[in-house]
Amino acid sequence: MNDKVLRNASGPVSKSTDLHRRGQAHLDAGQHLEALRCYLELAKITPNSWDVAFRCGLLLFELARHEEALSFLDRCQKLQPGHAMTIYWRARTLRFLRRFEEAIELSEQAEVLAPDDPDVFNNSGIILHGLCRDADAVDRFDRAIRLKPDFVDGIVNKANSLVQLRRFTEALSCYAAAKSLQPDDTTIDWNIANLQMLTGDFAAGWAGRESRWTKKTDRVRYPKFPTPMWLGQGSVAGKTILVYAEEGLGDTIQFVRYLPLLAALGARVVLAANEELHSLVSRVPGVALCVPKSEGTTVPRFDLHCGISSLPLAFGTRLDSIPSATAYFPPVPAEELRSWEARLGAREGIGERKGMRIGLVWSGNPRHVNDHNRSIPLDVMARLVTGGAQFVSLQKDPRPGDMAVLGKRPDIADYTSHMTDFSATAALVSCLDLVITVDTSVAHLAAAFGRPTWVLLPYTPDYRWLLDRNDSPWYPTVRLFRQDETRDYSIVIDRVHAELGNQIRSFGSVPFPATS
Repeated sequence: MNDKVLRNASGPVSKSTDLHRRGQAHLDAGQHLEALRCYLELAKITPNSWDVAFRCGLLLFELARHEEALSFLDRCQKLQPGHAMTIYWRARTLRFLRRFEEAIELSEQAEVLAPDDPDVFNNSGIILHGLCRDADAVDRFDRAIRLKPDFVDGIVNKANSLVQLRRFTEALSCYAAAKSLQPDDTTIDWNIANLQMLTGDFAAGWAGRESRWTKKTDRVRYPKFPTPMWLGQGSVAGKTILVYAEEGLGDTIQFVRYLPLLAALGARVVLAANEELHSLVSRVPGVALCVPKSEGTTVPRFDLHCGISSLPLAFGTRLDSIPSATAYFPPVPAEELRSWEARLGAREGIGERKGMRIGLVWSGNPRHVNDHNRSIPLDVMARLVTGGAQFVSLQKDPRPGDMAVLGKRPDIADYTSHMTDFSATAALVSCLDLVITVDTSVAHLAAAFGRPTWVLLPYTPDYRWLLDRNDSPWYPTVRLFRQDETRDYSIVIDRVHAELGNQIRSFGSVPFPATS
């Protein structure tokens, strides 16, 4: 095919017409990347075409190239101001970029221009959920559902916001309604299971969480193994079982506690874990072999396999039977401790009394679905920093704004360039007297090593932290500081600041309490 002229029965066809036809053909065949290439070239030829810019924007959005998508949608806005679908897609793209304040302003404009479109109100609800304005989000989801009573996504999203408001009975009713409309949607089962876990119904929750293997938004990467999956049925004595760390880093650290129990049943335990955890978890008692989950890794023959997050189900874990040893990792080797002690230097203090060393973590992975609820800006967390103690950043990959703040805070030591993997982080944590953190993998790491750990939690936390308690049945040395219904972390920081002052003043003179 000639890129300049395509000839057919009706005569010569312009390059722009050719690109448009080829782009549409690729779209019809589901070849979106190829279609995008055609439309991007067409956009250079016809820069004032709203239709071409819009197609480019939507294709880029679908390919998760959101910054580029926004630039084309901004072009659409200039070419056709006040166009409802342009505004809707700009709002939706800003939502995926987590620019929620800008997104809701646009989405409210789209509501006025397209008052009969349920997708517009659903989008507004999701944005408001991202802004922790869940009461307003429920209102938008209700409006979407009134326009489209069988709108499963709207019903599920409403349930998710009701969970954040702790209106759990209503949330379960919404999930049930969505399930009746879409019985094969295992994402709904997953949401129900996490709510059951949060409210302490482990019997139903562990079983329901097995839906993660098939839920439609599944990010779990679990290979197809030729051997049976073991979920507690039958003996494992004399057999090799591959335990595969299929979820997040924190999940792996939390659930490796089951591996010694598995070995005690007579199994030879082979663990496949993330590269950055490999050196740490290979030390767990009962692990015969640990292999990294990397391309080309050879795993020895095994008889059975199990996802690491399925081990609580396999062992029939209930609230009163959680394996909750104070520390279930072996101590850090002495030479690693000495290296960190040398970096940290002499303890700060007042007079002859040596002060505490306190580690800080203020944010998690920005791509995490619940990051807007759990992370705190450093300038808020830094209000905890006071005299009489040495504060140490445990924050890997701080965000640009937080990096700027950290650069102006010599009272927060930053050794994170030496935290090359979780073994190194564990060694640093073992030299500290207290870790104060939001809900991240470091919270699990510090607690798994038996270090006093204060975890700052949103009003409705992840299932593992349960509700309305200041301790954790998973970790004896953890103390939980929770948001109230205002969902304001400043109030939490004020409470932690007051408690921390007491601990700093009394450090060295009385035993350090793990929980209240």
